[in-house]
Amino acid sequence: MTAGPSARPVIKTYTGPAGGWGSAKSVSEIIVRERVPASGSALMRKQNKPDGYMCVSCAWAKPAKPHPLEFCENGAKATAWEITRRRTGPDFFAKHTLRELEDWRDHDLEEQGRLLEPMRWNAETDRYEPVTWEAAFAEIGRELQSLAPDQVDFYTSGRASLETSYMYQLFARLYGNNNLPDSSNMCHESTSAGLPESIGATVGTAVLSDFQNTDCIFYIAQNVGTSSPRLLHDLQDAADRGVPIVTFNLLRERGLERFKNPQAPSEMLSPSDTQISSDYFQVRNGGDTAALFGVCKALIEADDLLKASGESLVAGKDGQPDDPSEAGTVAFAASIAAADKKHVLDHDFIATHTAGFEEFANAARRRRWEELERISGLTREQMVKAASIYASADAVLIAFGMGLTQHVMGVENVQMVANLALLRGNIGKPGANICAVRGHSNVQGQRTVGITEKPGLVPLDKLAELYAFEPPREMGRSTVDTCEAILSGKARAFVGLGGNFLRAIPETQAVEKAWRKLRLTVQIATKLNRSHVLHGEVAYLLPCLGRIEIDNQASGPQAVSIESSVAQFHGSRGHAKPAGPNLRSEPAIIAGIAKATLQRGNVPWDAWVADYGKVRDAIEATYPETFRDFNARLFQPGGITRPVPARERKWVTPNGKANFITPERLFPDFDLKPGVEAVLNLATLRSNDQFNTTIYGYTDRFRGVDGTRKVVFMNVVDIARFGLAGGRSVDLVTAIADGTERKVEGFRIVPYAIPEGCCAAYFPETNPLFPLSHHDAKAKTPSYKLLPVIIRASNAQPVD
Repeated sequence: MTAGPSARPVIKTYTGPAGGWGSAKSVSEIIVRERVPASGSALMRKQNKPDGYMCVSCAWAKPAKPHPLEFCENGAKATAWEITRRRTGPDFFAKHTLRELEDWRDHDLEEQGRLLEPMRWNAETDRYEPVTWEAAFAEIGRELQSLAPDQVDFYTSGRASLETSYMYQLFARLYGNNNLPDSSNMCHESTSAGLPESIGATVGTAVLSDFQNTDCIFYIAQNVGTSSPRLLHDLQDAADRGVPIVTFNLLRERGLERFKNPQAPSEMLSPSDTQISSDYFQVRNGGDTAALFGVCKALIEADDLLKASGESLVAGKDGQPDDPSEAGTVAFAASIAAADKKHVLDHDFIATHTAGFEEFANAARRRRWEELERISGLTREQMVKAASIYASADAVLIAFGMGLTQHVMGVENVQMVANLALLRGNIGKPGANICAVRGHSNVQGQRTVGITEKPGLVPLDKLAELYAFEPPREMGRSTVDTCEAILSGKARAFVGLGGNFLRAIPETQAVEKAWRKLRLTVQIATKLNRSHVLHGEVAYLLPCLGRIEIDNQASGPQAVSIESSVAQFHGSRGHAKPAGPNLRSEPAIIAGIAKATLQRGNVPWDAWVADYGKVRDAIEATYPETFRDFNARLFQPGGITRPVPARERKWVTPNGKANFITPERLFPDFDLKPGVEAVLNLATLRSNDQFNTTIYGYTDRFRGVDGTRKVVFMNVVDIARFGLAGGRSVDLVTAIADGTERKVEGFRIVPYAIPEGCCAAYFPETNPLFPLSHHDAKAKTPSYKLLPVIIRASNAQPVD
């Protein structure tokens, strides 16, 4: 694992599996680099364990019966990154101006280590300087009091606990707004906007046991080996049972191909690996709706053939179909008939539980295979094969990730997943559900306890009753809305609860320029990042405890809770010694700012900080059905399963049905710059050495990249078509015509197995290419997986 960039990066095909000795070596390297070889190894034995701490990386669930070591490579990196012995104290800031730090790499800023003291920016010295907590709270309170409520935004990244998030949303609403942008706006908001219309749920319906009970998995647009490696255990178990795993993804990702469990000595010593995907279909980015429509079309047409009265499934004396183009569909229908099944579709389920089927089915029948093939990048035979596997299984689990949601058509993509599930009743029965694989460790749970700009998702009347105030009822600002407000000058203050906002958003350069005009920036963080070194006129950096650390308050050591991707609440208790004596917990910091700012509401801030169990009581009082007996069940093995009505086939929709929703288009229309014909569709990626905006190092082992992040993955046909060559330096230019020139320079071409017409590069290095307006219309999720770009030979040398 290369910690920093290299003047001579190496691009070499990696032949190993996900996991295996490569994973073991990577974990060993980072715990040594962060100077925690003994303490880190001991601590990780408590990761995702009963009475242990929940991983601060991904949101995958904690099983009731954990493995001896219940952590993955990226989880180990996240732990080592947080408990590092490196420190960023007042002496560091005394040596460096913030203007100097603006030129540092993201990795280098965070690698300085844990923040230790509350700091205030001094305009005369351009340095962060120590300040007492009381002075910081007092001035932040005065600044917030001087502003109108709608001038302030309260941002959350996805790692803050349920207790912290509940307190934070209450503070914002007591302050007077619903401006609660969060990281979910940038990743799975398409799920939260799309599924309610389809099945009446804002989250997936799957539970962990579905992976044990399923007899087929459709895995769509999620890189498990990098983004949620612990899920590989569940996929491996399914593959070992002979469960077909059908993958749809832009790239051939190693974690979806082969896996060797690094915690199984017999596997580590064996030359063989577990094959994860039984079938792997590479879909062009932006082709997801077309691919899923093709699968649905094959199912519907096969069902039509099967139930056609008085007609033979195979026509002609020689046993061949009269129309050769129908061979796949006819064979599919014949196989269903041979299996003694009367229907391909679940007509009883469709009639009892759904609406909109006939409109959707007719739309599928009308779609031409040539159009579906051109847009998806798949052949008709591939889509029919996927449909045949799907129809042969009684319980299909459909999992998907941000490769489906971060699109201009993100909501349509998610609703096509629901359409596919509804065709055969694959919702609400053991082994058959929808699994939205979320990113950060509590990004889903934050929404559950009120972190949302949408007032309709929050029990405002209950908050009014509990805390004696009238909550704001106006729509708040999402992440895109907040960026627009910063650009226009409408926003004057930004309070950030974790994360690296400026690196995560689109339209990077313009927002960074406007960011400097904010009156107030307050950042609650464990480590330094770019969103801290760029700042407003008044700027505070407030260091907090991490989830892994022991959190002692007046009533003793505290526990917190998070929600996993499968809607299960888990308790988490820190076990590491805090990085410094002057750190405060996130609940304590929020309470301190709230007390200094608010002049209304009846909230026991001090009592909550003294005992987080009282915050959980308040959460239960606000959401009694969701959090029944919350404190009593906090450390229940396997977690507390959140009630999701659709999981029980109860559809909380206006018509009381699950709805087939027919997409109006298969691919978005882009207004390209005049004269532009040759474009590639760019998708952004995370490397194996990265989690969201945190860069652990400069190695992407699975893709064979070491020592650099400034690469663009291209198909060899496209490389030749543009008259370029592997290793050549190129610039990427946004092809959308909106009057703004957006360009990133000096990216090295890497020939790769990616569909023609597509290219891929790392997030956040390519974020400056994305217009703020380039997002899903309903969800406002930035379309980080689809942007038309121009590739030009560059005079700039690739320099990270």
